[in-house]
Amino acid sequence: MKSKVKDALTIKIVLTDVDGVLTDGGMYYSKEGDVMKKFFVRDGMGVTLLLKNNIPTIIVTKEQNPLIKQWATKMKIKKLYDSVQNKELILEKICRDYRIKPNQIAFIGDDINDIGLLKKVGLSAVPQDGINEAKKVSHYICKNKGGHGAFREFVDLIISKQKIKFKI
Repeated sequence: MKSKVKDALTIKIVLTDVDGVLTDGGMYYSKEGDVMKKFFVRDGMGVTLLLKNNIPTIIVTKEQNPLIKQWATKMKIKKLYDSVQNKELILEKICRDYRIKPNQIAFIGDDINDIGLLKKVGLSAVPQDGINEAKKVSHYICKNKGGHGAFREFVDLIISKQKIKFKI
């Protein structure tokens, strides 16, 4: 599957999961029951680098959490699809809305509910600590773990293959 990395040249949109990709998958609970998540700052810079190079980032997550919406707004995420149970079903809508083909989309996910979408996009990746089933269907396995720079590593791969300058 790794030979598909050359397809990074055609990527026009990057999709990402949240828990296990942008975060380490841990959930922190306050004594009041509030859930907190930790996002890695370099992954946020990855979103910024893509945006500066006219490649939008879209979040596709099963979760529905105001923290994700807040982070997405701050990072200027193009679109947030939350509460998505069957992630592969969102692909047709994204292709239609952005007038692109599945092979022009990259996606990074880490778990069983990401496998369908990982199989259908032009370039797929999984963090180093993603589940084996996701690794088996992905084009690229990151050296970094989820919440520790896996998203940024994937972004850097896309940018380097497209020979885009790392402009800010």
